[in-house]
Amino acid sequence: MTETSHDTHVLVVDDDDAIRDLLCDFLQENQLSTYQAANHAQMWQVLQQKVPDVIILDINMPQRNGIELCRELRESPKYHSIPIIMLTARSSSLDTIMGLETGADDYVAKPFEPLELLSRIRSVIRRSRMVAENAGKQSEELDNGILRQIAFNEWTLDIQNRTLIDKLNTSIPLSNAEFKFLRFMLLHANRPLSRDQLMEEMHGREAGPFDRSIDLQISRIRQKIEIDSKNPTVIKTLRNEGYLLTADVRYVK
Repeated sequence: MTETSHDTHVLVVDDDDAIRDLLCDFLQENQLSTYQAANHAQMWQVLQQKVPDVIILDINMPQRNGIELCRELRESPKYHSIPIIMLTARSSSLDTIMGLETGADDYVAKPFEPLELLSRIRSVIRRSRMVAENAGKQSEELDNGILRQIAFNEWTLDIQNRTLIDKLNTSIPLSNAEFKFLRFMLLHANRPLSRDQLMEEMHGREAGPFDRSIDLQISRIRQKIEIDSKNPTVIKTLRNEGYLLTADVRYVK
């Protein structure tokens, strides 16, 4: 384990010793404290000693891969809110989608530009701290019965249970990414949303020219709420603009 005296703490989990060392050296040069873990066992040992501000988690590791570790972290009462950035293979869009659906906050494809990763780290930490600052207010609003459900067409998004309910009152589970995505679109219903706006909301950055994570997320949600996902009527594609969720939306308190 390596640590510096700075205030922001980053845990780097990667089985490649060279990548871990280079990444930690770079982050320390940019005023970030770092910890290292080569596998899942070391990761949990570090977490017992110090809760970091963000975890950099490699997907392709032996024994327990990054997807499994991300899922375990999101299910942990103590560590579920720690921001996670996944390191993925550039050619694997499936790994990227699985990581985001499991609960990762962002991803960077290898080989990556260190300054880009630094920007992503600062972005997810900034958003995480804003969420923490607003947690008390949000909790009070929920206690007072503000916005517990969002009803649209024949569907209801249950905010508290993070599930989708159909007209037969059947609960349909949503991944963390699907829930956040659908909630954002419903809160901005009947207004065009660009891919950059959606990417900023989900990952704190603009969409790159070859980034298909937003399009893939839209496709997965369409499969759940559209009668015919190939001919959508709820989430429409706006050519050269982005997407538009068209629905009669009612906020249930």
